[in-house]
Amino acid sequence: MHDTYTEILLPFASSPKLFEQYTNAWGGLRTGMLMEHLDSLAGSISYKHMLGPGVETLGRIHERGFYIVTASVDRLDVLAPLLPVRDIRLSGIVVYTGTSSMEVAVKMEALGASGVEDTLLLGRFSMVCRDARTHKARPVNPLILGSREETALYSMGENAKKRRQSLALRSLSKVPPSSTEAEELHSMYLQYGQDKGLSNYERVWMGETHLEKTMLMFPQERNVHQKVFGGYLMRLAYELGFANASLFTRSHVTFMSLDSISFAKPVPIGSILRLTSQILHTTPPGEFPSVVHVGVQANVVDVRTGHEQTTNDFRFTWCPDDDAAVLRQVVPKTYQEVMLWLEGKRALEMGDQIRGERNKKPSA
Repeated sequence: MHDTYTEILLPFASSPKLFEQYTNAWGGLRTGMLMEHLDSLAGSISYKHMLGPGVETLGRIHERGFYIVTASVDRLDVLAPLLPVRDIRLSGIVVYTGTSSMEVAVKMEALGASGVEDTLLLGRFSMVCRDARTHKARPVNPLILGSREETALYSMGENAKKRRQSLALRSLSKVPPSSTEAEELHSMYLQYGQDKGLSNYERVWMGETHLEKTMLMFPQERNVHQKVFGGYLMRLAYELGFANASLFTRSHVTFMSLDSISFAKPVPIGSILRLTSQILHTTPPGEFPSVVHVGVQANVVDVRTGHEQTTNDFRFTWCPDDDAAVLRQVVPKTYQEVMLWLEGKRALEMGDQIRGERNKKPSA
């Protein structure tokens, strides 16, 4: 396992020239660009696991006989503010291997004069290996564990995979909502779905929160497979989701988590990509902290027929950074929107659980 460990140092505090390339309009760092690096890092670590720690170049995919793609991003959770701007270390390691899949854990840390000052972000990428000729699943190298710490990491990766499989079985695209969720839905309908003349909040129909962006995919953003780099898509989706969350809350927002990403199909170079975002769930008006869950869907558009094919589905969570309560409530109108609302609620509950566990650790 330790042979797969890889790190990248980004000296933002000590290199004004580098910081200028990543700075956002508020003097901080462009989170979407850091996400792009994390996806690239996870891919590099996966190839390192397959080719050995001494590998320096990937070479031609067909000569290697296999390729690796991102199947999904389990979560990326922000644990501490990115401000003030400091030197940052991105690192990762393969923590679990299945038959043809790998779980890569990534970390973002802020560095000071005395070493690590803060762990800023933790996340997991699920990578899969494919045969370069048949494009079918190809076995990956098993992990050799050499310490108690590595055994613990392996168990963490195994549990993450099992949890993801369990969540897939509970998906609302397969099974109906639970009785508790049905009660919560009815309560939401009684409180926000009817016209009662309430004035202490603003109801916003989910269908009215759409924000989209249509782009041509250029070869400068290609990966080693000659498709659009997944990290670039993550950045585009993040920035569109950020804009939508800001418009909905009417304030600048702070990133809390990337709750999930699914990669259904690759995006070809030269294709027209339509990114569509909408607000899926919000905490009740006046509740603190106010949280906004945003979905972004990426579709490749066939210019001859107008048909759209979904390639990626992204879910993000933000909160206003001025600590103000958001007196706007997103409300679903159709059954499909109700399912999206419930998926958002589940994601927010998972995020609360993870942050709660993290906050308990120092006192344990």
